[in-house]
This record gives sequence, structure tokens and C-alpha cells, in this order.
Amino acid sequence: MRKQERADHVRRRLAELYPETPIPLDHKDAYTLLVAVLLSAQCTDVRVNQVTPALFELADNPAAMAEVEVEEIRRIIRPCGLAPRKSEAISGLSRILLEQHGGEVPESFEALEALPGVGHKTASVVMAQAFGVPAFPVDTHIHRLAKRWKLTQGKHVEQTERDLKRVFPREEWNRLHLRIIFYGREHCTARGCDGRSCLLCGELFG
Repeated sequence: MRKQERADHVRRRLAELYPETPIPLDHKDAYTLLVAVLLSAQCTDVRVNQVTPALFELADNPAAMAEVEVEEIRRIIRPCGLAPRKSEAISGLSRILLEQHGGEVPESFEALEALPGVGHKTASVVMAQAFGVPAFPVDTHIHRLAKRWKLTQGKHVEQTERDLKRVFPREEWNRLHLRIIFYGREHCTARGCDGRSCLLCGELFG
């Protein structure tokens, strides 16, 4: 198969396997999604979902979070790892949202990426899942599978994102990035597939 043929096959099969694409991180609005995605850096979604109920019970909006001591945020989110940096970011971005954005999460990549602790991947998730703007956030699962399926030769996630955007329809980016994550976690893990043994790898290269 040529690269575009592989991409088309992946797109069709993942749509069959995952017709629904629920967001793995529990949240109720753009702000709580933003905080949850920030916490998910180098942490599993399962762990984040265990931690955020206590955090959001304390404060689930920028105004309330800005009133919470950084040390208290740090204490609650410690199980997620990188707690000193993440707690400072959550407190700082909450204040900036109040001061510069009327207490609302901005609907632009530029404004999101200007917030403390918010990189391109986090901004992409929020734009895609909170606001429905086509984006293709690339995490370690997507980067690994894109290389395994020979859809990219990118040595970094930025190149992988560009390559995937070229081979997949823009209107499917938001669903596809979740489908690839689900598949990578369930079937094509780093150690559980040699690039030929899972369903999709077998169909593409077996």
C-alpha cells in the first residue's frame, strides 16, 4: 500500500472500531478540560480523573481557583506528578483568564499557548474538544503509531502532526486523534505489538 492508501485504511477501520469518541478526561466545560489536559502531562488519564474531583470541588472556575493557595493546589494534584510546576501554572493561568479574558477560556491557539503550562498539544486538545475547531493533537501514542504505520518519518511530534494533517480529512481530525489514542492503548501498545501482530498492523503489513 502507498502511504495515502494506508491512511485511508486506518481511517476506515478506526471508524468501525470506535464509532463513538468520548473524551477520556472528565470535565464539564472548557476551563475544567484545560486544567485536566494540563494535569495529564506525563500522567495517565485514569490518574487525572481520580485527582480532579477533589480539585474541582474546591474550585471549578478561574475566579475560584485564583483564590486558592498554590500550596493547596499542589497538595491535591501531587499524585499527577510535576505538582510544583503544574500548580503554579493552574494558579497563574486562572488569574490571566480573569485579567485578560473575562474569566473565559479563549478560543484561539495563540491566546491558549500564551497561558502558563499550556503548550501546543494542550491548546490543540482544548480547541478540538471544547470548541470543535479542527486540530490534531499528537501525544506519544499517536506519534508511535503514525511511525509504525509509516504515515510519518517525523522525529518529533510537530512533524508527525503536519504529516497526519496531510493524509487525513480535516473534518475528521478531532475524532481521529482520539480513535488512534484508543487503539494504541488497547491494541497496539509499545510492547504489545511488533508492528505486525495487532489487527491494523497485520492488515497493513502482515
